[in-house]
Amino acid sequence: MSEPITIKKLLERISSGDIRIPAFQRDFVWEPEQVAFLLDSIYKEFPIGTVILWKTDKRLNTEKKLGVFELPEPQKDYPVNYVLDGQQRLTSLFSVFQNELEPTSDEWVDVYFDLLAEENVQESTFLALDTDEVDPDRHFPVKTFFDSIAYRKATEDLSDELKVKVDSVQDKFRTYLIPNEIFETDDRNKVAIVFERINRAGTELNIFELLAAWSWSDQFDLVDRFDELQDQISDHGFDELCNDRDLQLRICAGIITGSATPKSILDLQGEEIRRRFSEIENGILGALDFLKREIGICHFKLLPFPGLLVPLSTFFATDKAEGKPLSDKQREVLIRWFWRSVLTRRFSAGVNERQSADIVSMVGLKDNEDFAFKQPRAEINFDFMTANFSSGNANSKTLIVLLNQLQPRSLLSGAAVDLDKVLKKSSKHEYHHVFPQKHLEREGYERKESNVLANICFLTRSDNNTIRDKSPDVYAKQIPSGKRGEYLDGALLPSNFDALSYEDYIKARAELLRLKAYELMA
Repeated sequence: MSEPITIKKLLERISSGDIRIPAFQRDFVWEPEQVAFLLDSIYKEFPIGTVILWKTDKRLNTEKKLGVFELPEPQKDYPVNYVLDGQQRLTSLFSVFQNELEPTSDEWVDVYFDLLAEENVQESTFLALDTDEVDPDRHFPVKTFFDSIAYRKATEDLSDELKVKVDSVQDKFRTYLIPNEIFETDDRNKVAIVFERINRAGTELNIFELLAAWSWSDQFDLVDRFDELQDQISDHGFDELCNDRDLQLRICAGIITGSATPKSILDLQGEEIRRRFSEIENGILGALDFLKREIGICHFKLLPFPGLLVPLSTFFATDKAEGKPLSDKQREVLIRWFWRSVLTRRFSAGVNERQSADIVSMVGLKDNEDFAFKQPRAEINFDFMTANFSSGNANSKTLIVLLNQLQPRSLLSGAAVDLDKVLKKSSKHEYHHVFPQKHLEREGYERKESNVLANICFLTRSDNNTIRDKSPDVYAKQIPSGKRGEYLDGALLPSNFDALSYEDYIKARAELLRLKAYELMA
């Protein structure tokens, strides 16, 4: 075990380019609430796990960003340290505290310490908040903890008592030590084995890009074929899929071998992929067309579980130029499979095994529309009443796609929400709370109680500006009386939502959502 490292030293090493993210790591996937919970663990001096680094003199050809940051080139020659375990934690800490690099996107949500929260060993005193949710008298920006000038400015208006409190919090982060272990080798096969063992009991592996590079070292013309495929994927509107090369390689393995495990990638031959590449192209593009046409998913960001593309692409894989024709029976089976997969969260864990099982069913259905397709159970494995809404998480995407089935209209104006534009950007501007958060805050509800799936609907920005923080019994009077039933039904809202208490509304709306979900899975 190496010497533990402070957060400040960690920031310096990442900023210098010493610590890097290898291509085979999955993307940063933590929700803002998970980042806040990590900070709360550090504040309470709980262990957050060991970071494992791979130290090597041999740079990889491809590396990943660290969250929303492009890492600089190392300030000195080799070796470098690639993260084998702890990427989500390191990315979270760097994104929270660093003050040197500019983010490549605006998707990051800052974290704040709640100055007025009561100390509780279970509840987090750290909150991930959008700018318009921040109360300067209550929420202290933790991003200033390692920036003395910004920290001094942020504390200057605080009372002496709160200054002492914040100083104590800052000190815990300055002195916290993160255990780390260095794995030093230039043998990449050993690295693959170590990485697989680290991840075997946790998140599904994402080592395909690296394994492919090692296996096809003399056949890099395949990269050109993949680049050509990216242009076609972009033409279909799924630009973000172009950045997920490991998922595309998983699809290759699924189509060729019927499995999407690391071993199946290692067993692939470059010549076989080249020979069957037209099947792979048709499989991916056919799956994307199906999602757009039959489900209404026009953009990769809205796909709740990208892993379902592996078996779905297997169904559409064909060497025929016109693609795989789809009968009515097959269409019904695939639509039912989609909804059962996302509502049961089928591809949130055990992905390799479930992909392989579904590939068997997809191949059988492709050859025979009367095949006894093994469907996932008709279950909903999350709660509309309590699950948090964030446009980036899987449950929220499932809700958005579900509501989209009804082509909802904005409640006051009846204007059609430009869903294609909304879903492409994963914009927050058209997702709004039926009971506005500010209104509920005045009623004594916490943000986690108001920001739940059952409290979300589509509104145009104009209608939302009109509603602002008004209670439903006030703003509902502006819904055209002759259209009220149509607009409420289209949004799956209770007909008397404006006459209900918040608790009764949430129960009633959740039930409507639940019934619609079971209808889609039937």
